[in-house]
Amino acid sequence: MQTITQVTGTGVPLLLDDIDTDRIIPARFLRCVTFDGLGEHAFEDDRKQDAKHPFDDVRFHGGSVLVGGRNFGCGSSREHAPQALIRWGIKAIVAQSFAEIFFGNCTGLGVPCVNAARGDLDKLAAAITADPKLEVTVDLAAKQVRAGSLSFPITMLESARGSLTTGNWDFLGQLLEGADAVKQAAAKLPYVNGFMA
Repeated sequence: MQTITQVTGTGVPLLLDDIDTDRIIPARFLRCVTFDGLGEHAFEDDRKQDAKHPFDDVRFHGGSVLVGGRNFGCGSSREHAPQALIRWGIKAIVAQSFAEIFFGNCTGLGVPCVNAARGDLDKLAAAITADPKLEVTVDLAAKQVRAGSLSFPITMLESARGSLTTGNWDFLGQLLEGADAVKQAAAKLPYVNGFMA
């Protein structure tokens, strides 16, 4: 199982409130059979309307820590939204608050979503804008974000933090690690016995 205790990378400042999942990935891209290719369409409509959108700004390409505002990921419950962000390159999100379903989807996909005070987010976004190569570390173990000389506390639901830091978020990994136990249990079930190789 993959444990996630910290994420380090350059940042992407998108310090706006109420960013909903329709903006993260427009509905016309939901017809896909797999999530492959969704990253290129992340924030597509916003990017068309705003030539200075950070997802189109070459300075922030390759960024893996997204800095958001209040109520990030609100709107519909589509898993496509975090999937699009992951495929764009996002590995952690620091925001003032998150919509509950978006937060759960991200946790289930191994993307830490941590809360920080608005003043700290303002400072972090300004530091990233001033130096796009600045490394940002989201440290789940220490419950803090560090970027250069900037350091501030973060909060996160303890159940989600524990799930990420122990690897329990990785359900496929759990199944693979417990493959022998699964086979033993299946062998005792008359409706499964004979169907497993």
